[in-house]
Amino acid sequence: MIDDETLLQKANMGDENAENTLLERYKSLVVKIARGYFILGGEMEDIVQEGMIGLYKAIKGYNKSKNTTFKTFATMCIKHQIQSAIKKANTKKNSPLTNSVSLQSFSENSDDDDFLPVNLIFQVSPDEKIINKERYKRLLEEIRKMLSEKEMQVLRLYLKGYTYKEIGEILKMPYKSIDNSLSRIKAKLKEKIKSN
Repeated sequence: MIDDETLLQKANMGDENAENTLLERYKSLVVKIARGYFILGGEMEDIVQEGMIGLYKAIKGYNKSKNTTFKTFATMCIKHQIQSAIKKANTKKNSPLTNSVSLQSFSENSDDDDFLPVNLIFQVSPDEKIINKERYKRLLEEIRKMLSEKEMQVLRLYLKGYTYKEIGEILKMPYKSIDNSLSRIKAKLKEKIKSN
């Protein structure tokens, strides 16, 4: 079995297999930690996904010179991510969704009309539709720059409503790889949103 240090070095040099191995190796830790939390209106799967995002951040941010093991650092990152998500969920639980606009409405004449069937929350007036269409195009460009081609394929299918099993059959990928890909995608998107 390859040790964590070797896998971390490989993962930080872009080796997705090493990253997937670490995500899989520590998923049981994520589930164990997630069982101790609860999100009002959420499900255990939501908490586990947040924990997986924390684990992904741990893989990207671990520094062995800090004299702590990866497992200790990962535990801290997982808990922090889950706690942050719970705080955010509690502050936004009454947030109105009546001002949301489907991204599909921006892509009527676009090659990407099948891409993002999700809602982005914008304060929308008729005059702002053109501006929001430009925002959508820029967002799509940013997403394409951040994600690998395989991640883009997984994201497209996931957002179209395909199950993990169906995505795996279409892309000829195992279930665990789909789960790991979606965890990475969510972490990357959250990091991008934070930096904007």
